[in-house]
Formats: sequence, structure tokens, C-alpha cells
Amino acid sequence: MTPVRPDDLEALETVSQNVEARDLFLRMAHLSGSGGLNRFLVELSESEEIDAETKALFAEVAQDRTFLLALDEYVYLTRLLH
Repeated sequence: MTPVRPDDLEALETVSQNVEARDLFLRMAHLSGSGGLNRFLVELSESEEIDAETKALFAEVAQDRTFLLALDEYVYLTRLLH
């Protein structure tokens, strides 16, 4: 299991409740594990539909592999319990 700081639990729950954010971050987690995250970030940076602030946020989250793995595990485990 991925180590998570107590303050991360709130962030994990918040993201898991927002379907669009959850699905996007889970996609990023899977891409991170398969080595495809860099291509995703290049495509994101080239998108004209997304503002610079949002692009920067996704780039920052992409650097936090521990958070992405923790989110993946958190969503999986909470789905099992519900």
C-alpha cells in the first residue's frame, strides 16, 4: 500500500468525489505506470482549450507519482467497500 500523509486523505476523498477530476487523475496514474505520462503532458500543453493555470496544475500533479498511486489505490479500495 502506498504511504499517505493524513492531509492527503482529504485530497484523495475530494478528488474521488469529482468524477471528471477522478477519471483524469486515474488516467494520469495509469499512464505514469506505463510510461505514457510525458506524451499526455505534451498533448495537454499543446491544447488551446485548457488555460495555463490548469495546465500547470496537471503538470504539478503528474510529478507526484506517490499521490497518483495513492489515489488509484484509494479509489479501488473505496469501490470495494461500497
